[in-house]
Amino acid sequence: MLAGQKEVLELIPQKPPMAMVDGLIYSNTEKTISRLVLSKANIFCKSGFFQEAGIIENIAQTAALHSGYLAKQSREKPKTGFIGSIKRLTIFELPKDNDTLQTTVTVLHELMNATVIKGEVFANNKLIATGEMNIFFPDNTSL
Repeated sequence: MLAGQKEVLELIPQKPPMAMVDGLIYSNTEKTISRLVLSKANIFCKSGFFQEAGIIENIAQTAALHSGYLAKQSREKPKTGFIGSIKRLTIFELPKDNDTLQTTVTVLHELMNATVIKGEVFANNKLIATGEMNIFFPDNTSL
């Protein structure tokens, strides 16, 4: 693992209880893989399951982790991006509140201040969600 929870929190703008990534497994210029160990205490866990909004936030924060890790490698300050749109999101099933998520974000396109990413979320090695996001960086930075 490249970074644990403490280091991850230095790379993303979100902080507990909104932090939806707690480990960085892998990262290069095109792909990042994050981890999130779920618990009943997570604000997106309801009735024993991690809810749709949490899955979306997990994908977005994995993209933020990608940006933050690359910025750290370049000795730059991490840039803050914003979800512009979500496309082709399919959630096959909700993970249980004790599952471990592994999320892969792959950069598909970059143009000026926008980046299109594909996210894939796995719970205990089973694909549970996939989709694309357009992420905008107001200061013309990219993932």
